[in-house]
Amino acid sequence: MSMFSAFNINASGMTAQRYRMDIISENVANANTTRTADGTPYRRKVVYFEEKGGQTAFSRILGEASFNHGYSGQGVKVRGVLHDYDTEMNMVYDPAHPDADDNGYVTYPNVNIITEMTNMIDASRAYEANATAFNASKSMAQQGLQLGQ
Repeated sequence: MSMFSAFNINASGMTAQRYRMDIISENVANANTTRTADGTPYRRKVVYFEEKGGQTAFSRILGEASFNHGYSGQGVKVRGVLHDYDTEMNMVYDPAHPDADDNGYVTYPNVNIITEMTNMIDASRAYEANATAFNASKSMAQQGLQLGQ
């Protein structure tokens, strides 16, 4: 693996985690949004990643790496941002709210602040890990250049 490949892999990881933090921030900001432009409550968004470059099966990659075939990853990319339909929306009794239904319940987004903050910490740590690996690669490249003097 070349040094530039290591830089690209770490940079793709930092970019993906930064985007994930942006989506998590959007979820937190809209935790109390009961009406969006289409008239429905805000629905939590989730970011999905996939391997950048060749799309191969996990078992094939594992087999190649296990037998020392020199597998080298190409980084990560955002596969997509999907709405979370698995988590229930929060129903709160508040008959005075303008978005209350006939029974007095308001449908709030399915955003759990604790889950979002946990995901934010996870994304932040992953970003830091990629930044540390990037700096380590940069340091190795600089030491290699100094050897040639």
